[in-house]
Amino acid sequence: MFVYVLRSEKKSLYVGSTKNIEQRFESHNNGANLSTKSERPWILAKVEEYDNDSLALKREKFLKSAQGRRVLRNLLS
Repeated sequence: MFVYVLRSEKKSLYVGSTKNIEQRFESHNNGANLSTKSERPWILAKVEEYDNDSLALKREKFLKSAQGRRVLRNLLS
């Protein structure tokens, strides 16, 4: 499973997880996701791969937290 971070040209960040990163990234940029449609186009800013779905979901949850957002902004700036 992959945990990914998208960044828009407007500097918005989106964190998600998926088993098929290519298909999921394409769906974000095609406007198939209501939560990311208005911020297109997106670039893949970070991708992490996990063998264990449970670990991936924990990482996604952390990155969506206030502390995780701070970590991401520092890593990506």
